[in-house]
Amino acid sequence: MNAAHQSPVARNRPGPVMLDVVGLTLTEDDARRIRHPLTGGVILFARNFTDRAQLCSLTRAIHDVRPGVLIAVDHEGGRVQRFRTDGFTHLPPMRLLGQLWDEDPEAAARAATAVGFVLASELRACGVDLSFTPVLDLDYGGSGVIGDRALHHDPRAVAQLAKSLNHGLALAGMANCGKHFPGHGYVAADSHVAVPVDERSLEDIIARDAKPYDWLGMSLSAVMPAHVIYPQVDSQPAGFSRRWLTILREQIGFQGVIFSDDLSMEGASVAGTATDAARAALNAGCDMVLICNSPDKADQLLAQLPADAGSAESAARIDGLLARGGAPTWDALQQDARYQAARALALSLRAM
Repeated sequence: MNAAHQSPVARNRPGPVMLDVVGLTLTEDDARRIRHPLTGGVILFARNFTDRAQLCSLTRAIHDVRPGVLIAVDHEGGRVQRFRTDGFTHLPPMRLLGQLWDEDPEAAARAATAVGFVLASELRACGVDLSFTPVLDLDYGGSGVIGDRALHHDPRAVAQLAKSLNHGLALAGMANCGKHFPGHGYVAADSHVAVPVDERSLEDIIARDAKPYDWLGMSLSAVMPAHVIYPQVDSQPAGFSRRWLTILREQIGFQGVIFSDDLSMEGASVAGTATDAARAALNAGCDMVLICNSPDKADQLLAQLPADAGSAESAARIDGLLARGGAPTWDALQQDARYQAARALALSLRAM
């Protein structure tokens, strides 16, 4: 059966593809792609934002086109924060939480919860369901693309700070996504523009970089694997590796959603075309694949993937990521004492 002619029940089930939109408002082509039965999510970027009113209008339009579709964004704080103006709190880079941890672990954990709560509260007030955070990569000091996005070099500190950050997200009704499994922090190359290779052994990676995924346990909602090749383990990047994703599911026991990283990145090129990469990622065990910044590739992927791509089990996992409970309006949020206190604490980190 052609995907465009599936039953209404099949069409309403979230598909395994997350894609983006071109600009500040939906075009007819954006709406067509979002309606496609293989689409299950929409990711927003800085180009999709001018102010809060426009962002709220865009998220409403997306949900009008596809009720219940998951709307996500890369919104970590520091240099990876898509919305920074018109009232959005400019959140600190995660490294500042790690620096505070070295001085006062209890204060750092409290601050991490505040950061997570502010981050999620502001996004939810504008109709965004999920931020791809926290970064669980260890800070080895050599990766420019990770750098101050990492919480700490010690996996114990990373796990504890991420748990507190995730708690803050959850208090605002938002799930989380740990990235980039099993770890992107050791390699210097940037997978946006290169194919990073990490020559370490499986034992070394499991003993350090993958530990936060294990220790976070049930508090981790989703995971995004790295576009990094670990040749001592597999010839394919982790997101296309059945071995790595089996380790994540069976050895570590992760039961949440597995997202691919963006299939248009150079790190995914080893898998072939975007459609080849999507097939490889889904076959390896990903629940949802991301295709960003390339509408033509998104159209090809939607046309070429089989209509039954993505399992019912994956769809149920994806549904579980939708924001929980009602979200206050932006104006109501500004009057909330808990938000005010959390925001003040988050902002104090930037003065460190």
